[in-house]
Amino acid sequence: MHCQCVHEFGRPLRSDDRPDLAPQGTEVVLSVTAAGVCHTDLHIRDGGYDLGRGRKLEFAKRGISLPLVMGHETAGKVVATGPDAGNIDTRKTYVVYPWIGCGTCAVCKGGNEQLCGTPKFLGIHVDGGYATQIRVPHPKYLFEIGNMPPETAAPLACSGLTAFGALKKVENTLKDHAPLIIGAGGLGLMCAQLLRAMGAQAPVFVDLDPVKREAALAAGACAAIDPSAPDVVAEIHAAAGGAPLAVIDFVGAETTAELGFNAVSKGGTYVVVGLFGGGAPWSLPLIALKSITIRGSYAGSPGEFAQLMELARKGEISPIPTTRYQLDEAEAVLNRLAEGKIIGRAVLTGVGDYLPEAADQRVR
Repeated sequence: MHCQCVHEFGRPLRSDDRPDLAPQGTEVVLSVTAAGVCHTDLHIRDGGYDLGRGRKLEFAKRGISLPLVMGHETAGKVVATGPDAGNIDTRKTYVVYPWIGCGTCAVCKGGNEQLCGTPKFLGIHVDGGYATQIRVPHPKYLFEIGNMPPETAAPLACSGLTAFGALKKVENTLKDHAPLIIGAGGLGLMCAQLLRAMGAQAPVFVDLDPVKREAALAAGACAAIDPSAPDVVAEIHAAAGGAPLAVIDFVGAETTAELGFNAVSKGGTYVVVGLFGGGAPWSLPLIALKSITIRGSYAGSPGEFAQLMELARKGEISPIPTTRYQLDEAEAVLNRLAEGKIIGRAVLTGVGDYLPEAADQRVR
């Protein structure tokens, strides 16, 4: 198998060639046909998260060992199974649920493996999909993609599920009140598609990039606002028909946290999803005076992923803009993502699966 690996935090990815994977027990091995590139991968390559005030969460101190094959948005076909994996249809293509927990703690047994205290997330704690093959511990983490192209299905494992998981936390507000979505990257655009599928009000978006604001409007936003405008909160309230009851922040920076806090209505909910980094800028008395809920949202549960995949297979989610690249372009794609030059989602294809018609969209 061929793969792209982090060998040293803060350094470029390196190509590795390894023996093909051999599954044991309930394990299955897939031949990777598509692997999404996510902002989380930037943090993994860099070695941690900025916690603000000079602090950093360092992966090297949190049990993430190297070398590591990144990639947690993976689609592929089963090519080998362990003796206890059961019968699996090898003719079908699957997307892999990557947020795998220990399976034995109360959190996992309660159906929220993505919140497990001793996780085994694919592409983060164990090897993932930036490779020609990926090992999955059990067939229950495989979800059929139906007629979707693999490059459309793969990002659903993070981009789609993370957006869906955040929306489920404010679902009761969406039918009658326009939400505010901060960030029109891959997650934000996926969120716009999901809102439409859920029968929700058209959202208001904010993003610094005018190209991404245009993409948000094309995806169904009722307004797309420049957050650097001096009266940005007033603009948001005017576009939403009042202060939004739900704000979802797909950036997670100090500036966006301040904006989301200021824009949300009294009694509303501000959901932090993005991991850009920094410290909270809020005044503590105002949290009580506004009676708002501030909560985090990390990926989504296996049950939520099943719901999401059902929507996707029915064609109720329109594909977001996606650009395909070869596996060996992973480092260049990550750099392009860091520079804010990716609209929608970037997806790597296997070495032998590169599509020539996408050559003009490759990284230069």
